[in-house]
Amino acid sequence: MKPYRDIGSYVLPLWKIMLIFLLVTNPEISIAQRTQQKANTIVWDTQSPFVNTVDVRDKTDWKVVPADFLTLELDPSAAVSDPAYYGREYSFKGDVVVENGHLTAVFWSGKGKVIIYSKTDPGKKRIEFVPLQLKGKPASIKHRSILQNTGDEVALEVSFSSKGAEDSFSAIFSFDRTGIIEIKPAGNMKGISLLSPIAYGVLPDFIGDDLIYDPEKYPSRATLHVPSENLFLGLLKGQNDMLVVTWPMGKQRMKLVLDNSENGRLIESVDFDNDGKNIYLALLEAPGIWHKEELKPTYLEKDIAVNWKRPFPAKWITQLDEANVKTTFTFKESKETIWRGVTGRYNYPVWFDEGTTFYRLGKKIPPKGYSLVYCLERKSTPASISTPVDIMKGTLGRQACDTILDLPGRKLRNHHRRAGIGVRRAATCGCTEAMQVVFDAGDEVARKEYVEGAVDDMVYFVTRHVERINEYQDFANNLIKYLNLAGKSAADLKPFIDNMQAIVQEIPRGYEIQKENMKSLEYAAELSRKTKALTRKKSSQNLPAYKDLSMKWRTMGGAQDTVIGQCHTITRKLFQEAGYGCVNQPGAVKIAREIRRRCRECLRNPDGYEIWQNY
Repeated sequence: MKPYRDIGSYVLPLWKIMLIFLLVTNPEISIAQRTQQKANTIVWDTQSPFVNTVDVRDKTDWKVVPADFLTLELDPSAAVSDPAYYGREYSFKGDVVVENGHLTAVFWSGKGKVIIYSKTDPGKKRIEFVPLQLKGKPASIKHRSILQNTGDEVALEVSFSSKGAEDSFSAIFSFDRTGIIEIKPAGNMKGISLLSPIAYGVLPDFIGDDLIYDPEKYPSRATLHVPSENLFLGLLKGQNDMLVVTWPMGKQRMKLVLDNSENGRLIESVDFDNDGKNIYLALLEAPGIWHKEELKPTYLEKDIAVNWKRPFPAKWITQLDEANVKTTFTFKESKETIWRGVTGRYNYPVWFDEGTTFYRLGKKIPPKGYSLVYCLERKSTPASISTPVDIMKGTLGRQACDTILDLPGRKLRNHHRRAGIGVRRAATCGCTEAMQVVFDAGDEVARKEYVEGAVDDMVYFVTRHVERINEYQDFANNLIKYLNLAGKSAADLKPFIDNMQAIVQEIPRGYEIQKENMKSLEYAAELSRKTKALTRKKSSQNLPAYKDLSMKWRTMGGAQDTVIGQCHTITRKLFQEAGYGCVNQPGAVKIAREIRRRCRECLRNPDGYEIWQNY
């Protein structure tokens, strides 16, 4: 006897039985009404093709295409049991329109393109899709076929062609209630083009800093070749929309095509060589979902309240100049002072206070250029709101996203030997300050165990610092070898490679400058022996001897702090410049990707004395 659960395959669901009853007893209920009551995603037939313009607000003459579960409208009494009703393909009289709670997608047959409209402003198109082979050519949609139409999910197979061309280019478009659009190109579709009024293009990164492409900075360029990974963020003109594009691992290539406007230049399109892989789109909307703040000279050394307010809670970020490198800052929930490697102590530059957004800029973080504010990740974000990372997780899957987000790599490395036990500031400066109190009081013998513990903490701290410095030296030496080999096989890329080499060589150069002050682990061991020896016997010479040793500890540790901070800053600069420097040469993109991969690996698990995003 089969389990009870198999019986369900022979029994109509209750909602179907009730729907049949309603169809029979209430024939005056239209198919459009029934579909809209049940469906989250609706397919429309406009009944006549659009000609010169598209207006998605007037649906007067449109017809709802019955969802799979409503095919029984043809004959309610037979559709559920007569095989003759199955497999009947719907024939569109006009253009296809797909609508859900987030967007409206128009498959404009006469123009050979797909246009995406926002539900919040249906009179304004946000995105256009065309096959890359047909971009700029007269084109049309020759075939539309419904593969799935359940009311929750819709899949359409669509073929595009150009006048006089023998080949057609097909793709499957899938929609669901999330607002994400999946585009699966067929083998002969070599690429896709997404046209949208993008003010700034962002390649996010969760270990290094994001790359932000500003069309205004490339006045003589028509195309930017960028080292794309798996996620692209388009900040659309108007500051109320963000285009999120994701794609799986592969050999995809992406370029940003700029418009010809001399005033307020935009990214006109994002063009993909898709490598046969799927691509996913989503449009995130909210008033002020991103913001541009001009950093005026009058902002210097003042708390400046700006007129932008975050539209919802999230991890809002921006980039500011620090140590001559664009540095990512997360907006904090209150004003505070921090200490960061290289730059030292200063007022944290961005924060919120009861909904108001504040900037505090100074000599270390100067008011230079502008600040773009946007979010990638959740932070107390309502469940009803999606962030770009939510879209990435929903399209690429959690396993792939674990690698991209790299939460283990974002964790600080530990330089505290005893974790929370012992001196809180387990650095040479912190430990020597703590021991100074003991020696000033003449208690070094009585508190021998405390002093020895602090000394061991310093030795551990210095050892960890040396390990981190060596990691940077190995990274730099290996990258220099890679660039030397790349330069021999790509002579045309010499200017790009030379620039990368000039940056990475700053790492061993800075090391050599501070080498004498940093000393060695053997030197630290000798300082440890001498410091501990002062606790064996009380003497009037212990205090002056300790002060001399303390200065040596601090000089050594301070030099190491400086080198680590500089190495980190240089590596982040290299990470950025590789992404910006390759835009003029497609051949440089592969090298830029490899440079950035090595940088990202080295930047993982930073020390507390480095500059890092979650400070």
